[in-house]
Amino acid sequence: MRFDDDADLDTSEVRDARGGGGLPGGRVTVGGGLAGVVALVLALVFGVGPDQLGLTDGGDPDRRAGSPAGDLDAACRTGAAANTREDCRIVAIVNSVQDYWRGAHARAGERYTDARTVLFADRVGTACGAATSAVGPFYCPADRQVYLDLDFFGELRTRFGASGGPFAEAYVVAHEYGHHVQNLAGTLSRAQDGRQGTGSGAVRVELQADCLAGVWTRHATTTPDERTGRPVLAEVTDQDVRDALDAAAAVGDDRIQERFQGRVDPESWTHGSAEQRQRWFSVGYRTGDAARCDTFA
Repeated sequence: MRFDDDADLDTSEVRDARGGGGLPGGRVTVGGGLAGVVALVLALVFGVGPDQLGLTDGGDPDRRAGSPAGDLDAACRTGAAANTREDCRIVAIVNSVQDYWRGAHARAGERYTDARTVLFADRVGTACGAATSAVGPFYCPADRQVYLDLDFFGELRTRFGASGGPFAEAYVVAHEYGHHVQNLAGTLSRAQDGRQGTGSGAVRVELQADCLAGVWTRHATTTPDERTGRPVLAEVTDQDVRDALDAAAAVGDDRIQERFQGRVDPESWTHGSAEQRQRWFSVGYRTGDAARCDTFA
């Protein structure tokens, strides 16, 4: 993966809250992203509750600590910075993902509402409740923001066995923005059907987000940035795609259950198997068509 060195990054799409832990927000929701892979699956395996996973009720949703984004603004001005620095890479990925979905919605005669990514360390407050890093990346539909602790990518390699690589990070971010697209379309709520297992709404929503991540991947190097007219992402290699597929497999319910409990229970799945996650990402990447991401058919 390589970014255009001269790309003009928009750091307003990413808020840097790594300087302090956020306080609890409003009503708790768990899921809607790769956070559910870590939080919900571990809850099923180990029987831990939302409070132990770092999600708590109560508090003022407007009282959120965090550092100003001045350092990010100064450091992450161009694609050259994204090619050398991880947090700048996230800024560039977010810019590219939103450039694509903004254009796709416009072509369909619809309006895309931007969603910011919040970078945090250890703990953060959201409109969905407070979360610690143990929860992993997640999308909060109540405030329409993606939350990400960069340490998760190390966990993806060391705890979940993924090969890693910069494009594994891109897959994670694009998956979470897939949930934002679902939220705008009114389909994200279909995850809340009260069921688990292979045919549940939760699994279908997660697989659709994987497919939407694949759609963005197909178009990433041809999607022009609104300010420069050139794509932010200059190159995606076959190895990048393999890294994304490997990351998708690593967070499959069956892989996680086998790793943490030594057996696989499809009736408790909330995100889909490794094979399903790879297959739906591949559908999006192969077709480049969000209409082909109907996991509810």
